[in-house]
Amino acid sequence: MSPTSPPLMIAMETEMAMLIVICGVISGIGKGVIASSFGTILKCCNIDVTSIKIDPYINIDAGTFSPYEHGEVFVLDDGGEVDLDLGNYERFLDVTLHRDNNITTGKIYQHVINKERQGDYLGKTVQVHNLGTNDPVPVIAFVITRHFELSPPTLPGDYQKEALGQNYSTKRETSHRRMRSLLSHPIVPHITDAIQEWVERVAVQPVNQDGAKPQVCIIELGGTIGDIEGMPFVEAFRQFQFRVKKENFCCAHVSLVPQPRSTGEPKTKPTQSSVRELRGLGLSPDLIVCRSENPIRHPVKEKISNFCHVAPEQVICIHDLPSIYRVPILMESQGIVEFFNDRLQLNIPMPPPRRFMQKWKHLAERIDTLRKEVNIGLVGKYTMLEDSYASVTKALQHAAVTAGYKLKLTFIEAANLEPETKMNNPVLYHEAWQQLCKSDGVIVPGGFGKRGMEGKIEACKWCRESQKPFLGICLGLQAAVVEFSRNVLNMPDANSTEINPNATNPVVVDMPEHNPGQMGGTMRLGKRNTIFAANTPSILRQLYSKKDSVAERHRHRYEVNPRYVPDLEAAGMKFVGHDEDKVRMEMLELDGHPFYVAVQFHPEYLSRPLKPSPPFLGFILASCNKLQSYLHRGCRLSPRELSDDDSDDDSVLPLKLAENLNKSTRSSEDEAVNSEPIEVISVPLLNLNLKPSSNV
Repeated sequence: MSPTSPPLMIAMETEMAMLIVICGVISGIGKGVIASSFGTILKCCNIDVTSIKIDPYINIDAGTFSPYEHGEVFVLDDGGEVDLDLGNYERFLDVTLHRDNNITTGKIYQHVINKERQGDYLGKTVQVHNLGTNDPVPVIAFVITRHFELSPPTLPGDYQKEALGQNYSTKRETSHRRMRSLLSHPIVPHITDAIQEWVERVAVQPVNQDGAKPQVCIIELGGTIGDIEGMPFVEAFRQFQFRVKKENFCCAHVSLVPQPRSTGEPKTKPTQSSVRELRGLGLSPDLIVCRSENPIRHPVKEKISNFCHVAPEQVICIHDLPSIYRVPILMESQGIVEFFNDRLQLNIPMPPPRRFMQKWKHLAERIDTLRKEVNIGLVGKYTMLEDSYASVTKALQHAAVTAGYKLKLTFIEAANLEPETKMNNPVLYHEAWQQLCKSDGVIVPGGFGKRGMEGKIEACKWCRESQKPFLGICLGLQAAVVEFSRNVLNMPDANSTEINPNATNPVVVDMPEHNPGQMGGTMRLGKRNTIFAANTPSILRQLYSKKDSVAERHRHRYEVNPRYVPDLEAAGMKFVGHDEDKVRMEMLELDGHPFYVAVQFHPEYLSRPLKPSPPFLGFILASCNKLQSYLHRGCRLSPRELSDDDSDDDSVLPLKLAENLNKSTRSSEDEAVNSEPIEVISVPLLNLNLKPSSNV
């Protein structure tokens, strides 16, 4: 689209459906999960779906955020550091998103300013939109324009009188001439145009392995309607709805329906107010999704329908559920497929086949009926906010469910394991060590900075000496190397240059390409190959189906110092994987230990519920004392190991068929109507709660 083109005159060249998800009342009530569930349902209908997450903050990306700000930073294949909601989308929809699928205010403004510096706007004043003037006539023209968009070509007489005052006939003609002048002259709504062009460009990019172009794009606008930082995006979508045509645009409004404990009565006034505000900004919701603590009765649903000017079938009620895996199932039961099929003209065969979304239902039932527990201790430095380790938590859950166990995850603050805490706060110290000692396995995830490093090193030492299953990720690998160097190689001053730049024995060093003066996007990021060492026995290689190499996502600035690798390996710490140049150490295992494994990459980013990450699966199996039997069977589990019952049937079953144990054979008719893709879920096995949180 040309910068000088009137936005109302341009139609999208390639038509596709756009589903906008906007939150009202408060944030943190499950908007991301709901948006992902929309996509999951459409995927089950054989509709190719992509997702875009809009974060209105001015940061360019999430790379420099503290995890306490918005939770973990999720890394994509192309190295994009993005909001954790994109991880939800990838796991829900089984797609591979790109860095441009995460839009921020910073990216938009940077893009527009760069174009202005290059002279692309031909000397024009760069504006947010085309109302950057104090002249009252363009404002009147803007009001008339919006009504022309909604009901062309005439305006109600009463409204004209109200908008234009006395002698409105004369002023109407003047305003019409002014409006036509505005639309014919090169007015450039730079920011709102840039948002629309960005969405148009990204929406058609393939995200599936087959390279198919998406048919539906689900766009989640972060924050809450009315937030000042989100206003340019709301205005952009107000214009965008006419650009893509009504049948290709659907607005879903997620709102809270509180239920005060004093009365227990659902209150609809907050929803009415947020819908009114949304309409005042030019967007009318086609679908209202009501979040509540308890189920909402039909009379309340009808009240919302009446006062928010939507049909009852356009009000979807989602209450707190035993697990988020049930959210798409609850949505489907309320007729969401029929609504999307009619509203977006998707030509989905109706009614849905008998076994529609059957895999989701079986998985949800399996999760809800697990009885055996596996207790995992996570030793980290951002434990005050569980979203800081969202992908790690999900990867552990995926592996535990596959192994037939319910995950019991204990967050242990790394600093509380340090001797200094024993002196200052002995209660915290002993409580932390008690939690660690009760764990069936210990995981030390990634992180940055000095705080808590000594506690992580203490956890590595305890796992090594007590033969406790251990998995280190990124900084966890570096902590394991430092601990081993200190206590086995007798280098008490061994350290990482991140912690002590003047260490006498720097066993972990910063990478040569690291730029200490620039923090954003300067790490080793994205998907990279790791080569397994030849002729070296390796548990990890067996878990990865004896492949010669694997591709995993990275995010780190520091690496094992190659100068110390021979001494470490001679003492029993084997580096079983390295980069393509055989310089960077990517995987380590410890001789004589049942499961002491660490990796420099982040395997949690590619974990799926029906295809858990191999290192995480091996770790959970080791914590349940099932790893050796699993490896001896050629990485297969028996039905007895996969279930909670006491069956003596010990026949071998491939792991990839574990989720289909209770399924009957699908009829040929259903197979022809609905070739159901593998639904991939990324949501934690926790209740959708109403407490303020950065993300659900």
